[in-house]
Amino acid sequence: MIFNALLIAIREIRRNLMRSFLTVIGIVIGVAAVVTMVTLGRGATETVKQQISKMGNNLLILRPGQGWRGDGAPMFSLADVEAVRNQVPGIASVAPLISNSAQMVYQEQSHNFDIQGTTPNYFGIANWTLSSGRFFTEQEVAESSPVCVIGESIRKELFGEGVDPIGSKIRAKSMTMEVVGVTNVKGQGGFGDDLDDNMITPYTTIIHRLSGRQGGRAFNQIMISGEQGYPGANIVSDVAALMRERRKITANEDDNFNIFDSQQLAEVISSSTKVMTSLLGAVAGVSLLVGGIGIMNIMLVSVTERTREIGIRLAIGARAREVLLQFLVEAVTLSCIGGVAGITLAYFLCISLAKVVGAPFLFDPKINMIAFVFSAAIGIIFGFMPARRAAGLDPIEALRHE
Repeated sequence: MIFNALLIAIREIRRNLMRSFLTVIGIVIGVAAVVTMVTLGRGATETVKQQISKMGNNLLILRPGQGWRGDGAPMFSLADVEAVRNQVPGIASVAPLISNSAQMVYQEQSHNFDIQGTTPNYFGIANWTLSSGRFFTEQEVAESSPVCVIGESIRKELFGEGVDPIGSKIRAKSMTMEVVGVTNVKGQGGFGDDLDDNMITPYTTIIHRLSGRQGGRAFNQIMISGEQGYPGANIVSDVAALMRERRKITANEDDNFNIFDSQQLAEVISSSTKVMTSLLGAVAGVSLLVGGIGIMNIMLVSVTERTREIGIRLAIGARAREVLLQFLVEAVTLSCIGGVAGITLAYFLCISLAKVVGAPFLFDPKINMIAFVFSAAIGIIFGFMPARRAAGLDPIEALRHE
């Protein structure tokens, strides 16, 4: 019975192709909008996670003050770095960081860059890999060697395309530095900054040869990498307690340092993106309701047009439930066709828009299935009233209908 009803439904749809197309267009747009919004939202969330992961492995950054610039709070000493490394559980690696701005000169090219001084541990913490050359060593840190590792952006600006800078000499203020390594391209980080615009050298080189800071509190950041699987919140809590003790902060005083947790930031941004995606998906879902109303309207018109046909079927023995099933199948068939068309449209939209917004295309069978089932449910819900009206017709009155 259902198969026969389906064949009749397809026949009726083919008989009025234009009207059928206009009927399902609302379903098509609704399904396409919902699937596209959710898919692009998932892609945007994944992009944010990837950008933040570029900054480092389970990364925590300890900075002075409560703002990014430090707010005049005292910086960190080498003793602070050792205390964090030795006294806080769950830490895989620690690296101090000192920054200094200087004009870099190579032959006729000159640019202002920030130079970062650190230890070899930093490269592992920040997920740096090499395209050529090598990282500097602990021995070179101990000797304050004038060596540096540069990013791809600096390589292009100072040396140009296709030039291998390994072994080249760069002048920074009164110091000449040798390029020993070039890092692989990372692109933009979680805050939109160029991660490849970096020059990294031993921190002792900056302290003794460039900045003039001799000992004491010289470091404006401490990079911390947590052990895999160890709760980041525990590390943050332990580091905060240690710093309050070392910086002699009393119980009624606020912290004069802050700890950036990349994993926590990724979770917050991902949560916000998911909320926005759900909201946009809900707004787009209104189109499905509009499409359902369109189906109900057209089915009511169809019942009116086919009143005599319904009367004949009832007169020759068709049951009311068979007539109800017939019109319900037609409504569901229309909505399912719209659902399939909407999913197909969404697939091509997602491929195109993903390239425009720079997000990966992540096909999700689950959301596509949900959208299809929802479109079918729209056909059942909004097709029931016209179907019930058709089934409730009096056969004699229906046969008299012109």
